[in-house]
Amino acid sequence: MKKITKALCVGACIAVLSSLAIAGIEQAKENPKAEQAKEKTKAKKDDIYAQVELFADAVSIIRSEYVEDTEAKKVVYGAMKGMLASLDDFSQFMEPDEYKEIKVETKGEFGGLGVEIGMRDGIVTVIAPISGTPAESAGIKAADKIVKINGEITKSLTLNDVVKKMRGSPNTMVTLTLWRESEQKVFDVQIKRAIIKIRSIKKAALIEDKIGYVKLAEFQENTPRDLDEALKKLQAQGMDSLILDLRNNPGGLLDVSIDVAERFLPKDTVIVSTKSRTPEQNVIFKAKGKSTCPDCPVVVLVNGGSASASEIVAGAIQDNKRGIILGTKTFGKASVQTVIPLNDGSALRLTTALYYTPSGKLIRDQGIIPDVVVEKEVAAQKPPEKKVDIFERLEAEKKAKPKTEAPPEGLEEKVELDNQLSRAVDLVKGLKIYRKSRT
Repeated sequence: MKKITKALCVGACIAVLSSLAIAGIEQAKENPKAEQAKEKTKAKKDDIYAQVELFADAVSIIRSEYVEDTEAKKVVYGAMKGMLASLDDFSQFMEPDEYKEIKVETKGEFGGLGVEIGMRDGIVTVIAPISGTPAESAGIKAADKIVKINGEITKSLTLNDVVKKMRGSPNTMVTLTLWRESEQKVFDVQIKRAIIKIRSIKKAALIEDKIGYVKLAEFQENTPRDLDEALKKLQAQGMDSLILDLRNNPGGLLDVSIDVAERFLPKDTVIVSTKSRTPEQNVIFKAKGKSTCPDCPVVVLVNGGSASASEIVAGAIQDNKRGIILGTKTFGKASVQTVIPLNDGSALRLTTALYYTPSGKLIRDQGIIPDVVVEKEVAAQKPPEKKVDIFERLEAEKKAKPKTEAPPEGLEEKVELDNQLSRAVDLVKGLKIYRKSRT
């Protein structure tokens, strides 16, 4: 039985891989270089077959020797999850229900906590809490490590496993155990799940001296339209300069990030490029002349929670010298994940290309370094007037209910200045003075 199982596994795998070495064999006879290429292809093919046979051996042994009877799908799914996870922090194998789950991400509404996560050094890491969600209200910050969910250690969990455990019915509670490296502390946060309604534009208002402010929370399908409406509204109020706030914006759709960057760049300006092992995925994206804010001074705010599409926009504005980037280094997650469905309803989420800024800088792991580095200041807390009883404090925190109300409809007019935003305002004023002196 073991030999039969192994033979079936090897046969199935060889059937999948047999097409890899067909192309180019006839041309190999014509010249020595082609012959060498043929030999390399053959060696690679032989190596693949050897590794597939090794895998088949393992499957065969598990099916026949493991203490309990095992389902073939469970074994193969587990192997595929490990295989994809070994490639990088963002490639992953998705079971059918997990594949359905990711389709929810771009619709702008789902049930959960409102936190964007990724893998960093093999640990589930917060890219950014989404503005106006329970995660933000609970004080979760970019770069927090999620080490437990409801007491279960996350070390062996995939990103999809973590997402499934954090999502759930509205008004139910979930406890996250976080490791905040900057403060060297581990702590629990209790959060009430809610329906997460994400507005791409959270705030749009004039701050002072005709300086417009737009807080862009996430890149969704409707973001370009919402941004155009916000800019049109501010321009009607006399806006002559802009602060674009991308702090804690975890990203979103590639085509949307290109559309957003186009609002500030002249036609034919390079926005971003992708490079891959396959030439057809080496693409240079340029502005198509959709600029709605072509001349006004622009300052872009970023931090460690600015990722993916946010980094594409910031990199395009920085490299084209269209504006000034202010804040702290971005997250460094700019790679192309292609979702490839499989015939049983599962799918591969595979890193197929990397993003590069217009000047050719790699974004992944490097991030965007601001032109003006400004660390976020945290308001000093008053020392306790009396000795704190830790048990009373824990009990009080347990009873406390985080705010989960959905943000009000429409654009919020009030903008609270923090030290980074204040520096951005001063910088914009300086740019406007400099421009006037040049005319």
